[in-house]
Amino acid sequence: MPHRNLIVIGASAGGVEALAKVVSEFPKDLPAAVFVVLHINAQQRSYLPEILSRAGPLPTAHPRGGEAIEHGRIYIAPPDYHLLVDATTVRLTRGPTENRHRPAVDPLFRSAAYYHGQHAIGVILTGALDDGTAGLHMIKRCGGLAIVQDPLEAFAPGMPESARRNVQVDYCVPLAKIGEIIVSASRQTLPARNAGPCEASQKALINGELMGHEAMLETFGSPSAIVCPHCDGPIWEIADGKIVFYRCAEGHAYSPESLLAAEGETLERALWVAVRTLDERAALLRRLVKKTPSEGQNIIAASLRSKAEECEHSAASIRAILGKLGEAVIVESNKAEAGARIAVGSGRKVGA
Repeated sequence: MPHRNLIVIGASAGGVEALAKVVSEFPKDLPAAVFVVLHINAQQRSYLPEILSRAGPLPTAHPRGGEAIEHGRIYIAPPDYHLLVDATTVRLTRGPTENRHRPAVDPLFRSAAYYHGQHAIGVILTGALDDGTAGLHMIKRCGGLAIVQDPLEAFAPGMPESARRNVQVDYCVPLAKIGEIIVSASRQTLPARNAGPCEASQKALINGELMGHEAMLETFGSPSAIVCPHCDGPIWEIADGKIVFYRCAEGHAYSPESLLAAEGETLERALWVAVRTLDERAALLRRLVKKTPSEGQNIIAASLRSKAEECEHSAASIRAILGKLGEAVIVESNKAEAGARIAVGSGRKVGA
C-alpha cells in the first residue's frame, strides 16, 4: 500500500544539533529515504554525514548524482551542490543559487513535491530568513505532509516561523516530537490519489528547470523593475497563492527576505567601492601636490589639496552611512526575532 516514503528536511543556523536530535529518533527499518539540506559555505568541508551517522542508526552520506534512492538511508546535500530527487534517483546540480545558497532548501522540496506528491514529508527546522517556505508550500499543495519546528524553541526562528505563517502546516511542534511524528507518518497507508495536472510554468519551476528570458516573458509577462543582485538581469515577481518569490531568467531565485538581504549586500559592496575610489583619488591628488612645479605651487597645489579634502570628507560620510546601516541591520534583526517569538506565542495552532 502507498505510504509517505520520502522525507525532506531543511535547516540553517543551529541546524546541526537539531538534525542530530531528529535522526536519533529514526529506527533502523525506517520505510522511507531521508534527504537533508543544511546551509553551508561552499568552500568548507561538510562533516554532517559523520555527525548524523553517530547520532542515529541510519547510514548517512553525501550521495553521487544518479544513484538509486533507497529506503533507510540519509542523503546529505554536499557543499556547493543543490540536492534534488526525481522518481527513483538522486540528482546533484550546480545550478544558480537560490535564496543566496547552494545547496538551498527550496529546490529539494520542489523536486520532492513534483515527483513524490502525497508521499513526501517536508520538515523545516531552525534557520534564519525564509528559505524553504515556498518549497514546503509546494509539498503541501501536492498532498504531502508539512512539519515545522516550534519557532519558540528554535535557535534561529526565521525559517520555521515563515513556514508556519505562510503554509497550512500539519504540525508545528517542539523538536523532541518531530522524529516520532515522521516515523508514525511514514508507516501510515495512504488512500489512492491521482495527481492533478501541472501547468507548464509550474512544472518548470517545481522541477528546477531553467526557462530563459523569452520563456519567462511568455509565461510570466513583463519583469519587475528589480534587477538580480547576482547577475544584474531582470527579475520576475511570481505569486503562488500567498507565496511570492522572485526569479531572474538565469535561474537565480529569491524569497522576499533573501532578496532584501541580497540587495543589502549589493548596496554595502557599492558603498565600499565608492569609499575605496574616493580614498584612491585623494591619495593621488596629494601625490600630485608634492609633484607640482614650484612656480605654480600656490594656486595649483591649493586646488589639488582642496579636491583631496573633498574626497576624504565624502569617504568619511559614506563610512558613517555604512556604520549606521550595520547598526540598523542589528536592530531590525533583533526586532524580527522578538516579533516572531511574540507572534508564535500568541494563540498559534500547534500539532500534538
